[in-house]
Amino acid sequence: GWHYCVFLLLFVADGEAMELLWQLRAQRRQSSPELPETVTQLTAPDGSLLYLVGTAHFSDSSKKDVAMTIRAVQPDVVVVELCQYRVSMLKMDENTLLREAKEINLEKVQQAIKQNGLMSGLMQILLLKVSAHITEQLGMAPGGEFREAFKEAGRIPFCKFHLGDRPIPVTFKRAIAALSFWQKARLAWGLCFLSDPISKEDVEKCKQRDLLEQTMSEMIGEFPALHQTIVAERDIYLTHMLRQAARCVEAPPNAQKVPAVVVGVVGMGHVPGIESNWEKQLNINEIMSVEPPSHLSWVVRTMVKGLMVGVLGYTCYRVGGSLGKALLSLSTVQSLLETLRPLTA
Repeated sequence: GWHYCVFLLLFVADGEAMELLWQLRAQRRQSSPELPETVTQLTAPDGSLLYLVGTAHFSDSSKKDVAMTIRAVQPDVVVVELCQYRVSMLKMDENTLLREAKEINLEKVQQAIKQNGLMSGLMQILLLKVSAHITEQLGMAPGGEFREAFKEAGRIPFCKFHLGDRPIPVTFKRAIAALSFWQKARLAWGLCFLSDPISKEDVEKCKQRDLLEQTMSEMIGEFPALHQTIVAERDIYLTHMLRQAARCVEAPPNAQKVPAVVVGVVGMGHVPGIESNWEKQLNINEIMSVEPPSHLSWVVRTMVKGLMVGVLGYTCYRVGGSLGKALLSLSTVQSLLETLRPLTA
């Protein structure tokens, strides 16, 4: 198999070697593959094919679905629902990820606030606690399907690996901006008291919807704005990135343009949105911006932030041991308190 091909490459010219590998992959690619029920096939205008694998983020069977699909279709590109801020999970082992998910320390809080700002940074920490809760309940680290995709893509000649999700800082800033003060407080309170047990059977049932997003949805109630930023907008972004990947590729030896084969690995909750957006004209710029606050609302927003520091500080303390106390040492919080003093004098 693969080792024999490497041996042959030592004795042929570069051009011939590329053509040999290309032909080998073409032979392995199944024209009418039998794929799992979680796979949706979409076609681009130029004839390129997308095999969209809908997954549950804490599921062993999803890992198998991903491996089976990539091996069967031998893609040119694999796209996963990750951004550059979460790419580290691809190379960590399960034990390290389990430990990282359970340990939310001051350094992580500071990093989240530095990347996202005070309010959305603290909210990100609380959402990490949701993921950690699921991790602790199942004894399984998130992102196994993405690591499986990364591993399988590395075994296929000419296969590229792309990150397809919108950067986390943009998502959180837009989500926080879309919520009122009381909605933010309600969200933080719900995250604080998350404690319901979750079984592996529950995870498999959630293949019709992303587990983390479903947990949040059930916990915070009907917040259309939050669903819009966390789910619907990312559906648009993921669709855009998948369409970018599903472009014709150059085949050796003459660089002839041929339709591409792409495998996309996303949470099952994003599959319907990607399907509905696939043939639409999309505006990516409008979902990548965060509007600055108006000058007139600065005083009110500052006071609200002060109250939210108290609420989120308590919830972090409630779910993360000493995190609430640690927040008081952050320069961002101290600066905010200094700002609030003239307003309360």
